[in-house]
This record gives sequence, C-alpha cells and structure tokens, in this order.
Amino acid sequence: MASIVKDTQSIREAVTYINAVDSSKFSRLLSRILQKLHLKGERSFSEDEEQKLQTALALEKQALHLVLETTSFLLEQAVYHNVKLPSLKQQLENIHVSPDKAEAFCQAWASAGPDMVEKIRQRIFAPKKLEHIGWQFNLQMARSSQAKLKAPHAVLDLGVQDEDKLECQQNIFVEFSHQELLEFYNKLEMIQAQLDSLT
Repeated sequence: MASIVKDTQSIREAVTYINAVDSSKFSRLLSRILQKLHLKGERSFSEDEEQKLQTALALEKQALHLVLETTSFLLEQAVYHNVKLPSLKQQLENIHVSPDKAEAFCQAWASAGPDMVEKIRQRIFAPKKLEHIGWQFNLQMARSSQAKLKAPHAVLDLGVQDEDKLECQQNIFVEFSHQELLEFYNKLEMIQAQLDSLT
C-alpha cells in the first residue's frame, strides 16, 4: 500500500514528542481523539483540558498542539484510507513511531476504527441538508401593459438545516417560470439516472 503519511519535518518533530509520552496516557489520549474525530469543527479537548494535559504529559503548549494535531491527522488518514491493522502498523513504523505507540494506535484502531469509518461514511459532506420541500403555484393573469397575459410561476420552498445544528432550520424560496422548472426537472432526472447507475 502507498504511504498514507509523508515523512515531513513536522511529522518527525511530532513523532519525537509522541514517542516521549507515557504509553498508558497516550492510549487514553488516542481513545478521546477517536471519540470526537467524526464531529466537524469540534475540538477533542477544551482549553482547560489542554492545560491539564500539558502538565500530565509534561509538554509545552506548542508541543501538545503538535501531538494532538498529528495524532488526529494520522487517525483521519487511517479512516480515509480504511487502513487494515497490519498496514497501519507498517505505516507508523515508516515514520518512526516507537513500537509501543504503534501498538497503542493499533489497539485503538482495532476497537474504534470500523465504527469511526462507518460514522464518517454516513456523515454528509455538504454543510446543509434538505429537510423538506414545499411548493406553491402562482398565475399572473394580466399586467397594465398586457391585458391577456398568462404567466405561470412555481415557488419552491426548500427547508435546509445545518448538519451540526439540528434545531436551526432555514427556508430558501426559489421561483421558476414554466421553462426554468422544466430545465430544473430535466437536470434532476439526469442526477437520478446517474445515482441509479451507481447502485
């Protein structure tokens, strides 16, 4: 398997700090990061927790951030590539992670990896998700310049929600003429055909 992590200066520096952390504390750190990995925009540790971690792991703030970011990155890469245990261990050894830390990664991955892959797979990548569709039909019958005008318009009400904020819904109104609605419908038909071809 191709390397999922390049051996850069930043990775080397982070691995030096990771290798220096006590193994039992590192296992708990991995477990916590894996619990929160699928939550977009949410940090694994609060500011207070990070200050306590600095003391517990005997790391300066910058070193701790490098350890947390690199550990998260390694786990994200494992999720993205859906890495198997032997391959994960080999990848970690390639970037000089010590055997005890590589074993901690593998144990954490064995217990939480498949579940994490499934959670990430189910997560949508668009920031908003369509919750409901409403519609109304308007027919303009006349205008001051045209007495015999028939101009049909459809208004779609698209109720969207942020994936992370389930209580906050936003309504988007889109107005279509007959021709615009027909073009929109044809595009939806093409999208549906492409989705059907994938299954």
